[in-house]
Amino acid sequence: MKVLVVGSGGREHSLAWKLARSSLVTQVLIAPGNAGTAEIGENVPVGADDIDALLALALDRAIDLTVVGPEAPLVAGLADAMRGAGLAVFGPSAAAARIEGSKSWAKRLMQDCGIPTAGARSFDASGPALEYVATLPEASYVIKFDGLAAGKGVFLPETRDE
Repeated sequence: MKVLVVGSGGREHSLAWKLARSSLVTQVLIAPGNAGTAEIGENVPVGADDIDALLALALDRAIDLTVVGPEAPLVAGLADAMRGAGLAVFGPSAAAARIEGSKSWAKRLMQDCGIPTAGARSFDASGPALEYVATLPEASYVIKFDGLAAGKGVFLPETRDE
């Protein structure tokens, strides 16, 4: 089985490393990969967010399974494009990946479906956000960026002034 791992970070390195050890896997391609993944399989210079090029690569190289590591290509619809071309892919659809791609959408989904979650408000301007923060007890804030932030989208201020 030929496997394509999409991404270049530590997560993708781990996925490629483990997949390469399977007796079912004959070849691992990593797009774009990194210096470490070059020792595990074949790095291919295709960006993780270049959906058209990744689809062409999978078709050209007769990839049996694509494993997508980063969230951005999933949110952009890579898994949908692969499935639409009849290819096997491990990763959610763009609609399902939206829960990771938009924190405010995910929070509204949880609230609408009665899923236990902390209280929250969404803002697109600082004025109303600061007015809301003024109504909260000191040091009970969690501020999240709405969108993909590569694991760095949360800020925990210790004071209202922060």
